[in-house]
Amino acid sequence: MRKLNLLDKILIEVDQSLRVVHATAPTTERPNPAEGVQETAPLTDEERTLIGRLMRINHTGEVSAQGLYRGQAMTANRDDIREQMDRAAMEENDHLNWTDKRLQEVGSRKSLLNPFFYWGSFTIGALAGKIGDKWSLGFVKETEDQVIKHLEEHINRLPAHALADMAILQKMKEDEAHHGDVAMQSGGAKLPFPVRKFLMPLMSKVMTKSTYYV
Repeated sequence: MRKLNLLDKILIEVDQSLRVVHATAPTTERPNPAEGVQETAPLTDEERTLIGRLMRINHTGEVSAQGLYRGQAMTANRDDIREQMDRAAMEENDHLNWTDKRLQEVGSRKSLLNPFFYWGSFTIGALAGKIGDKWSLGFVKETEDQVIKHLEEHINRLPAHALADMAILQKMKEDEAHHGDVAMQSGGAKLPFPVRKFLMPLMSKVMTKSTYYV
């Protein structure tokens, strides 16, 4: 096989971004957690609207995660880190497709801001990888911690009988915690206090607030 040049890599990333934002990205072998889950009561129109907005946020979060992991994998120095990012990206694709399917089921739509969040996250991931693998892995951990916070908030806001949505978000939460733990076990460094306490929460808030409506 010939060695990929810069143009090849750019075209691959453009193709991947289109798959993430507009098509069905490749997934793992895992089943959808909502399969076979029966609701105990019908959802009202208001509940379907709320679930649609929450799932839209979660879907965009997975779009952002794809961009982040792809950017980090491109600039990672160690092969094992690159492979770890690729596997995490595949598992995030599962989340992407689970939330997309749920959006369709409740009659909602994906965020119009997805291309912006994908490429913004890709850029951040690539820069983090360039700075160094330990900081790139630390960024994964902090990102996953932010995701877990808004997943917990969403779980608490769901109607008690929205069991399918609960199953999806609970499994996503487990996966995000695992990705964060693996990143730190692989040599991740704790990010500086201002980044953890101010910058990352601000970035998360921008994403969640904007995609709730758009």
